[in-house]
Amino acid sequence: MPKMKSNSSAKKRFKKTASGEFKRAKAFKSHILTKMTTKRKRNLRKKALIDNVDKKSVQRMLPNA
Repeated sequence: MPKMKSNSSAKKRFKKTASGEFKRAKAFKSHILTKMTTKRKRNLRKKALIDNVDKKSVQRMLPNA
């Protein structure tokens, strides 16, 4: 039986924490940042956990994680 392949794009976007959750980067941090306040840009730097509704699909994309 062949091994399950992990989704390459998901490997780059999600990391598994010690408790089994998945952390992700926040959106809206790529360009046109001049109009954003410094506080908003600083808060976008932090990592966030994925929502419970997305957990099953992320686990399916990352079977070896």
